[in-house]
Amino acid sequence: MTPSGAPPEPATGPRFGVPPRHLLVLAAVFAALFAALAVTTAARHGAPFAPERGALHWALAHRGEPLRSLASALTATGTGVVPYLMALLAGLLAARDARGRLRAAAGTVLVLAACQAVRYGLMELLARPRPPAAGWIGVATGYSFPSGHSTTSALAAGLLAWGVLRRVRPGTGRPWCALLALWAVGVGLTRVYLGVHWAGDVLAGWLLAAALLALALLLDPLVVPPPDGRRESPPGSLSMNR
Repeated sequence: MTPSGAPPEPATGPRFGVPPRHLLVLAAVFAALFAALAVTTAARHGAPFAPERGALHWALAHRGEPLRSLASALTATGTGVVPYLMALLAGLLAARDARGRLRAAAGTVLVLAACQAVRYGLMELLARPRPPAAGWIGVATGYSFPSGHSTTSALAAGLLAWGVLRRVRPGTGRPWCALLALWAVGVGLTRVYLGVHWAGDVLAGWLLAAALLALALLLDPLVVPPPDGRRESPPGSLSMNR
């Protein structure tokens, strides 16, 4: 408790108490898994694996309403302005004052844009063809690997979860983070259901997003510096003024 008896501020420490080396290890693990999937796919010249063909065939056989309309609506939220609005909101939630919010919002939007550039470069480099266009619902452009919607929605969900966890008290943000995770997973699954991506493209998007988010968390102290230069406490800890 503070001297006035008011409850302490929510603990919002840099990197949520995770040491930088742990974040680097996580980034390396997810990047290695992504690289393994990318190399294996490239070695097959983009030809789908048997489970990918099976998933696409299942999707083609289960396209009744209202699932078709729901999938089309959900997939639309995984690209365009929605992810950038989520990144902007993440920055606004993360900081406590007007100047800090502007800095954090600019940082989260730039992180999302930079990650998008990485994803686009990898997509052009690997140049995996999409599934046959005869089975598409909606319009799709560019190559298939990794899935742009899957990568973008996972990045946006991760950034907004970071902003939520910085705003709320420890433990109370978990339902919101779970909801964001379900949204990102749902967007990814719609890409297979709508016939515009192979399942491996979606998995690759999630792995790439996880690796980039782990690296982005290293920037936490730069995006939202501690107030007055003080070191913040890791989440879940309570400081006691004696």
